[in-house]
Amino acid sequence: MATLTKNMTKEEIFQLKNRLSSFILKESTPQYTYYQIKTKECTITAYTSGKVVFQGADLSWLEPEEKTQNQKESQDQAGSDEVGTGDYFGPVVVASCIVTKEAREKLSHLGIQDSKQVDDTKIRKLAPIIKEVCPHSILIVPNSKYNDMHDSCNMVDMKCRLHNQAYVNLVHKGYPLPKQIVIDQFVQEKSYYRYLQGFPEVIRGITFETKAENKYLAVACASILARNAFLETWDLMEEKYDFKFEKGAGSKVDACGKEFVKKFGKEKLYQVAKLHFKNTQKIGV
Repeated sequence: MATLTKNMTKEEIFQLKNRLSSFILKESTPQYTYYQIKTKECTITAYTSGKVVFQGADLSWLEPEEKTQNQKESQDQAGSDEVGTGDYFGPVVVASCIVTKEAREKLSHLGIQDSKQVDDTKIRKLAPIIKEVCPHSILIVPNSKYNDMHDSCNMVDMKCRLHNQAYVNLVHKGYPLPKQIVIDQFVQEKSYYRYLQGFPEVIRGITFETKAENKYLAVACASILARNAFLETWDLMEEKYDFKFEKGAGSKVDACGKEFVKKFGKEKLYQVAKLHFKNTQKIGV
């Protein structure tokens, strides 16, 4: 019979019991314990000291979650993310970032997460800190270049190229990529590499995972760096035209576009907007 011991908080101990409630065959309360429960697979004794002892023939089911979480917390990571793909105005930005164990320790107290869940004021404060401790690459595609590229490749194709190039740039800067490289999944792995066929340098061994910004610190950091670059480019765009642009692609953007065309002419949309969006038709160009 195998034995595995874990240290858990009182809250975790009772959360465990709740998760297993439908599998409990027998329950008792020996001295100095919160409970002892028996399931078909094992016996679990939860002591008031916080020690939890698992006994059973096969305890392998307990190990994967712990190992996976420890790997995510301890391994060096590279991650990448993009912003601006859903905004009619403004650039598309892709950032990649390497987070080492040392960098993780410096960033752990900052509450870094997916940039969509962090307000822009905090984004502007976090980005310089991340840049200081993490190797990174930021690619900004201004609207004029985006419109040129979109004539020959679609949005998914473009994102594949940009994510790959962001990692290639890190290598060219002299930063070896760690074993764990993660992209917040926007396309299936096979399709990703199919889009990159024929490119001279293709980074492989990437993990594609949905909602990766909330699972991997490197992806969250890349998300914040990309959003910050988007905001900085947006600021310059508003300053250049002395005009307030609307983010997103809704009805307010249509009204904003009409006002912009009235003030600057339809030709200037090429410099500030993604012309293949349906907003262009709604604006009446």
